[in-house]
Amino acid sequence: MQIGRAGKATTSISTATHDSITVRGHDLVNELMGGLTFTEYFYLLTTGRKATSDQAFFLDVLLVSIAEHGLVPTNQAARMTYAADPDFLQGAVAAGLLGCGKVILGTTEIAGRFLQETQTRIASNGEALDDIIIEMRDAGRRIPGFGHPLHKPVDPRAQRILDLAQERGVMGTYSKLAREVEASVERLWSKPLPMNVSFAIPAVLLDLDFPPSVLKAVPILARTASLLAHLAEESESPIGFTLAHHAEMGISFEPTGSSK
Repeated sequence: MQIGRAGKATTSISTATHDSITVRGHDLVNELMGGLTFTEYFYLLTTGRKATSDQAFFLDVLLVSIAEHGLVPTNQAARMTYAADPDFLQGAVAAGLLGCGKVILGTTEIAGRFLQETQTRIASNGEALDDIIIEMRDAGRRIPGFGHPLHKPVDPRAQRILDLAQERGVMGTYSKLAREVEASVERLWSKPLPMNVSFAIPAVLLDLDFPPSVLKAVPILARTASLLAHLAEESESPIGFTLAHHAEMGISFEPTGSSK
């Protein structure tokens, strides 16, 4: 029984014979191995195109910017899973990645969509950016990629990304819009709300022609490296059960029906 809509049963990513492997139309062994960095290879795999020097440079910058940020929930989940079964490395990595949703890492994709929709409203409908921001503020809607519990008054990672875009001459429609949104929010919001790294990342990626549908792939790839680092440390200096203990100690029990 077929469930869902059937797609065309093809793939364009790779194929292999007994003595060759072809990836996105390129010979893996004789052309890509030793010819591309992993970042460039990731770009080729994802887009089907070889990265330009700017695309490769900024993809590296963005991967480094978002990979590691301490004992965030994704890393804690991975370390506690690994503590429960040190032979299950892949499961611990998966546990961490499953926590990459709209709040953690997934904001990059949502912010990218916001940038595209906002640009369309400005360019096609003639709306003013301040009016769009006021509309969101008055409706109680959050601006994706703005605000951070730690980095105030600015997220230094976001500033560095956009500064590099300016220095290298790749500030396009979306990077410029990101700066304009930042200024508008600063003027119109009732409290400081810094642009965070998850807003700067899609701005630069969209300007560099990275597919919007896979914006989330960049933070996921970056955080996978961080998860592996935390699990390597967990194998040498375990804190997974300590994290679980402190989580339990930090929660008070209330009988059913006592909380409002």
